[in-house]
Amino acid sequence: MKVLCLGGAGRICRESILDLVQYSSFEKITVADFNEAEGRKIVESLQDPRVDFIQINVHDHEDTVNKMRGYDIVMDGTTITLNGLSTACIAEAGCHGVNLNGFGAEEASDHIFKQNGKTCVPGFGMTPGVTQMMAMHAANQLDRVESVRVSHGAFRPIAFSRSITETTTYEYDPLLPGRVVFENGEFIQVPPFARPREIQLPEPYGQTVQYIIPHAETKTLATALADKHVQLIEVRGTWPAKNMQLVRALYDWGFMRNDKINVNGKEIGILDCISEYLFHSTEGQETELYGYSLHVEVIGEKDGQRVQHVLYHTHPASDGSVEGWEKLRAYTRNVGIPMAIATEMIAKGMVKKTGVLIPEDAFDPAEVFAELEKRGIYIHEEITQLDAQTSESVQASR
Repeated sequence: MKVLCLGGAGRICRESILDLVQYSSFEKITVADFNEAEGRKIVESLQDPRVDFIQINVHDHEDTVNKMRGYDIVMDGTTITLNGLSTACIAEAGCHGVNLNGFGAEEASDHIFKQNGKTCVPGFGMTPGVTQMMAMHAANQLDRVESVRVSHGAFRPIAFSRSITETTTYEYDPLLPGRVVFENGEFIQVPPFARPREIQLPEPYGQTVQYIIPHAETKTLATALADKHVQLIEVRGTWPAKNMQLVRALYDWGFMRNDKINVNGKEIGILDCISEYLFHSTEGQETELYGYSLHVEVIGEKDGQRVQHVLYHTHPASDGSVEGWEKLRAYTRNVGIPMAIATEMIAKGMVKKTGVLIPEDAFDPAEVFAELEKRGIYIHEEITQLDAQTSESVQASR
């Protein structure tokens, strides 16, 4: 099997590539990026004969398609704004595909994937991705599902990469139509900072206040759980407190609209200017607490009784006590590892359906949890009978 790792020089995708080197059965692992210098550094650092580099510019559709041909799968680590272009290339090249974001641009290539008998799963990192597996693990144990509340804390600097800065500005765009909740059969658009809710994350993260964010889970879970009569799906998220403080101030003062201003005769978006400053500043590149924390609450009915499932995950500490998980890598590995797991599962034929699939239709949660556990990432589950107020704690992967 051969895999092409698009955007492989990125801070997150390089963690996915490392995981493929350490755990996968691929015979060829190609780092593909526009940045040749960074891409070749990754090849050199891995010191594995299976790994090589090619330069790719996804804006050159024909050249990109030609370079992708012959690979079994493309693991796409490019940014949200490029996923439509990259997925179109993957489909035409006749490869399977998987990416981190899953914001919907991939669906335009569905018919091509089906014609070629190939599979594409958009949005498989920690969230979206593992969160859907957690929700489905709980929902599969219930006769009916009343509500699903997906939450996460992404503890990383606000601008450690340009793609992360893009994600931040995208999610809190005041005019974004995709920031929705699913309620009583309808998708309802909400503004930034809507529906605050206190979420208790495991230590060292603790209690956080989280707000509705535009994430794929809202729509994919509404589809996957339609036969369970789900009434409410909400997806929330948070970043470190200082990040949230800054984003809130930018929103309140209108900066998130990214209005154009004129500086020395050049027109620039005011938020683009701030983003550029953050990318080059110490404040934008560092934070006090690093890591990732998922929290999924599913309430439903089993054998006539109302039941609550709460699932959360833990990972190796970022304090330097576990090699390879120091500081920012505790965040980037959490995001990158699930995409690598999904990549090999698809390439090995473990996903039988073709076309553009939601994660819920592609993967078995138990199989994903078992792979995560091999890497020191654990999914935990607490089950409470709400009528009797009795609880049981289990580990979902066992």
